[in-house]
Amino acid sequence: MKRFKKVLWSLLGLVLLLVLAFFIFLNSLKPDYKGKKELTGISAQVETYFDTYGIPHIYADNEEDAMRALGYVHAQDRLWQMELLRRAGAGRLSEIFGDLTLETDKFFLSLGIDDHNDKALANLDRSQPSVILAEAYLDGINQFIEDGPTPVEFYLTGLKKQKFELKDVYNAVAYMGFTFNKGARDIVNSNLLSVLDSSYTNALFESDPASEIAIPVYKDTSATDLIAIHSKIAKALDQLPIPEIYGSNSWVLAPEKTATGKVLFENDPHIAQAQPSVWYEAHLVTPNYEKYGYYLAGVPFPLLSHDRNMVHGFTMLANDDTNFYYEEEHPTDTTLYRYKEEWRKFEYITKMIQVKDVGPVEFQFKKTHRGPIVNSNFANRTRVEGERLVSMHWLFTQFENKLVQGLYGINHSSTIDEFSTYLPFIHAPGLNVMYGDAQGNIAWWGTAKLYRMPDSKSTKFILDGASGEDDPVAYLGFEHNPKSVNPPWSYVYSANNQPDSVSSMYVPGYFANSSRRAGRIVDLMQAKEKGWTRDDMAKMATDITLRTAQEYMNSYLKEIEIEGLSEEQLAYLDIIKSWDGGFDLMSKGGVFFEKMDEVLHQNLFADEFSSIEEYQSYSVQLKLEKIFFNEASIWWDDVTTATKTESRKEIINKSFRDAWALLSQELGNDYQNWTWEKVHYLEHDHPIGRVPSLRKYFNVGPFPSSGTSGTLNNQGFRVTEDKRYKVTSIPSTRRIVDFSDIENSISILPTGQSGNPLSKHYKDQAEMYLKGEFRKMMLNEAEIKNSSNLLSFKPKE
Repeated sequence: MKRFKKVLWSLLGLVLLLVLAFFIFLNSLKPDYKGKKELTGISAQVETYFDTYGIPHIYADNEEDAMRALGYVHAQDRLWQMELLRRAGAGRLSEIFGDLTLETDKFFLSLGIDDHNDKALANLDRSQPSVILAEAYLDGINQFIEDGPTPVEFYLTGLKKQKFELKDVYNAVAYMGFTFNKGARDIVNSNLLSVLDSSYTNALFESDPASEIAIPVYKDTSATDLIAIHSKIAKALDQLPIPEIYGSNSWVLAPEKTATGKVLFENDPHIAQAQPSVWYEAHLVTPNYEKYGYYLAGVPFPLLSHDRNMVHGFTMLANDDTNFYYEEEHPTDTTLYRYKEEWRKFEYITKMIQVKDVGPVEFQFKKTHRGPIVNSNFANRTRVEGERLVSMHWLFTQFENKLVQGLYGINHSSTIDEFSTYLPFIHAPGLNVMYGDAQGNIAWWGTAKLYRMPDSKSTKFILDGASGEDDPVAYLGFEHNPKSVNPPWSYVYSANNQPDSVSSMYVPGYFANSSRRAGRIVDLMQAKEKGWTRDDMAKMATDITLRTAQEYMNSYLKEIEIEGLSEEQLAYLDIIKSWDGGFDLMSKGGVFFEKMDEVLHQNLFADEFSSIEEYQSYSVQLKLEKIFFNEASIWWDDVTTATKTESRKEIINKSFRDAWALLSQELGNDYQNWTWEKVHYLEHDHPIGRVPSLRKYFNVGPFPSSGTSGTLNNQGFRVTEDKRYKVTSIPSTRRIVDFSDIENSISILPTGQSGNPLSKHYKDQAEMYLKGEFRKMMLNEAEIKNSSNLLSFKPKE
């Protein structure tokens, strides 16, 4: 018995030791926010103060030393995110995720990002300050890789750490550039034309940019299986473990419009929800330079930033920088394609993809002078007989990648004029660059390489590649881009809506519905002529009123026939009548509005297609707002009822009955419990969180979430299998800079500063974000040093 007890105690002791060792090991993986470290390459000690939210404030004798320290601390919080971002554009995700991301890697390899950046780097002058500082930043990352702990994701995936090089920076910014791209909708549009009669499609595609709420410009001077192609691109992007860019808001108020007589600035880029958060905040201070910036993982210069003198941010321009072309193969020699009067040879490219648990997979694709053929190399797909090839022309790979140099320039400018000289470096992706400064200047520039097409040629459809007649007539100089500098109406704004015409043309693109976010911004700006404060800006940034909702709801209520409705339905309609268009968590009107939108969309459009799957594949371009107020539209008729023609009133009433039945089924019979918090939720998804057993350790949430798609607090969502609304895109930060009190400007991240799930800053901002709260972006040196942890870097001997 004594021996048994001894063995038992020994086993128990061993288990306790193993548990203790495990916790010690986990603790060793946490980022270091205080202490002392040695760093090779710095000329003097660098002091890094981490504030209450884990944001580093780096004080150094020179900028090169500051950048080395930045690279180190950025890596200790975000190395896994850096790894994913550099691999995405280079087509190397399958080395981590196996065949799950094989088609994604094939797609990005065919874009030619990696090869294009090789050419850019071959011609790069490495003595430029931008390159020297970028290399210092990368050296800091690599020193962390050498000396720092390995993030837990690397252990879980079996991935070995590898050093970073300048090409990884270029690939990262190129990948993010492609995620701005909405050009794949050209394919959906073209196929719709082949599936439906023009009496249906005219209403969807005819548009008048002049009738939209446009961003005002001011300056003082076939047989082809097109759905398969679209699905291939959509699937490639869907499998990405890194967020895409969706849209953004920004508005900048001139001194004449503010209570203090100083510029107020707001910006909230909308990006697919993800964990970790997209942005890493850092504040750099040297004797000659200071900048508080928002950094992408592995990118040395901030895309958003401010200092005591100026601020800048961006929204997505949404210009059409990707076009698709039908290519004509030679009738007997498939290695040739026709361009004008000559037959040219396809370029054949072979790549080898390393796939985890599989080994090397050879991938060959072909391309024209425009770009890759996108309807080849499908997984498990045979080419349809008579199918025409489709090539993709992406502006990013047609011109030299100077985005890194551009980011360096705009972050090192001291005047508005100097700042604007670096904007032409950003040829793709198209951005609305927003600007304000302490001198009272405000500005908005559309940055992109714009082009002029032949008259009557629309880039929203697949073009004819063989004739050459659908090629751009000319690429325009930056002076032709839309802009507004110090306009007399005292504010500039963007919500991804159509810019006004410039040089007698409108910028072609896929712009946001101007009656929603853009209209709401204009309404609020016009409602308050003067006296705007920082608090007003914060309230506006978290606004959850859908501008068009009441107009639609009033139209529903006007058409719904009360005769035959139950007492519960009548009582519910009374609640709906008083709804103000808001999407707070307890909103009842919001639940009904979105369910009616979902059901009406299907009742209006689905009957014209052969299956529900076909309808869903086109739904991105079936815009309800194009049809809703046109009672005579052919779309209102249900084509499955051959003996009658349905009216708008009938379809709306059918949709009300369907919506009521679905809500009763999904939320129960008590309509008093049909609130927005029951159906609309936000969960920040980590790539490792896709494994069910690890979800609770890596994902953040789920949380009920206010707002919806189209409110200023923009919450794009998809309908899940259980008929709830899972948020897919959100404001990736909300940031307000006040030049009357620059040291108390405010911001928030959706989850936290760190990407390390063991860090206390992994999700410490999540609840604040949901509540619409903000925290300070600290600039005051004394305040920073009194309230922060200090991590010192001294030169390594």
